[in-house]
Parts: sequence; structure tokens; C-alpha cells
Amino acid sequence: MTIPIIDTHQHLWDLRKVEYPWLVPAYGPLYQTYVPADLAPQLAQAGVSGTVLVQSANSYEDTVYMLDQADVHPWVIGVAGWLPLLDPEATGKAIERFTKHPLFKGMRHLIHEEPDPHWLLQEPIYESLGLVAAAGLTLDVVATRHEHMECIPVVGEKVPTLKMVIDHLAQPPFQAGEPGQWGEDMRIAAANPLVCAKISGLGTASGKWEDWTADDIRDLVHWAIDLFGPQRCMVGGDWPVSVLAGGYVKAFTAYKQILSERSPADQEQILHKTAAAFYNVSLPA
Repeated sequence: MTIPIIDTHQHLWDLRKVEYPWLVPAYGPLYQTYVPADLAPQLAQAGVSGTVLVQSANSYEDTVYMLDQADVHPWVIGVAGWLPLLDPEATGKAIERFTKHPLFKGMRHLIHEEPDPHWLLQEPIYESLGLVAAAGLTLDVVATRHEHMECIPVVGEKVPTLKMVIDHLAQPPFQAGEPGQWGEDMRIAAANPLVCAKISGLGTASGKWEDWTADDIRDLVHWAIDLFGPQRCMVGGDWPVSVLAGGYVKAFTAYKQILSERSPADQEQILHKTAAAFYNVSLPA
């Protein structure tokens, strides 16, 4: 039986329509426009049925662009956009505006681009995230360092009904080969039953862009799944960033290889059921 896959972490960026301040020529092949037509042929190869678009810029324009694409591509089943968290009043108005679209499911802010790694720990943001939670929306946390992970339990205490997911397993220490501080941070985050983990972006995180394989990431992926449980783990292709590390199909080939070592029930849960529950999305008909 072929198990359907929901890709919970896919980007689009169109340099002609949206400004992406972080995206500069130094990023090489990423510094160009990536639109749905570029990914569509790879979906079947990867076995992906539907995708969740995740924000690439802290702007309304990026969110509007993603929602516009969702309108015309049935394989886009959800959008995690952006909200102005530092301004609760504006956040409330933006939630009212964007939730009129049935595929607006959650939000993310590029916290790893903020000078203060504890950027999330501000009173106005707690208030805004309370509005996010009340609207049934989710928060993607792009954690790339220990300080980002420190924010998760604090936000969980301040906004106890907020559903969060840790993007890219918070950059595991693949080179070290053991959990270490990352593992302790993940254990603390996992104590909150509303925090999920996203198995995504691991080719680039491996540090072996040219020749990484499933063997390089297997042990820490299983460790994370055992910690959170299959009911709180999901997968994501992280396209087009995955272009840097062999591409979209290679990423899903490796994830499926690792997941094949678990039970069929676990595979179904991680490949689509967790995603459907967390983002409140459905597989395309």
C-alpha cells in the first residue's frame, strides 16, 4: 500500500512580486524565483499528495502571494503565513482578514533573522499569540540555536493553548552524533503536548550537502520520533532550500527510507495524519 504524504514545509518565492530581505546573491541557486510550476513535476516522484506553504518573508505580501497560489493549485492544502506579532491590534485585524481564506492555517516569523534570539519573549507577542491560538491557528518555530529553543517552554506557559511545531528538528547536531544540548532542549519542548516536531530540512542541516544519505541522519531522526511520538511528528521537503542538498526527491527518499523501519501505523501517522491534525488540512481529493 502506498501511503499518502503531506509535505508540511514548502516555500515559494517570486522575486518579481515579493521582497525577501534575507535572500541575497550569496545564497547561490536559491537567489532566483521558484514558483509552483517548478515543483509540480517533482511531487509525484516524491510521492507527495499535498503541501503546506510556509512563509518566506515577514510581510503581508508574501502571505497574499501564497494564498493566491493556493487558489489555483489544488495540491496546496494549507498556508502558514505571517502576522505582525509585535502589534496585537494589527495581528487581530490580520487574522480576521486572512482567516476568510479557508487555507490560512497558521503563521511563522523569521525569528532566526532577528538580532535578539529571544525575540519571541515579549509581552505584545504573547498577546498576539493568544489571538493566534484563539483563532485555531498554529505557530511554526524556526529554531536554529539554543536560545530559540529556550523560548518554546516560556511561550507555552504564556499561551497554553497554542499549537507549535519546531521546524527542521531545530538543526540536530548530526556531526556530533549524539543529542547533547539540542537533545535537552528538545526534551524540554516535548514536555508540552501541543508542541510537534517537523522532520524537514535535514539534508542541509547534515552539513554534507553533496553526499548526505539517510545513514547520516537516521539515528537522530529516530531519537526525535521516540521523544515526541509519531502523533507529534510530521515531514517536510523544505523546497526550494533542499536544492542545496540534492533536491526535493532526494529528501523524501531519505525520509521514507528511515520511516520504513517503523510500523505501518507509525509511517501513516508521520507521513500525513499528524500534519492533517496539526494544520487542520485534508488530503486532496
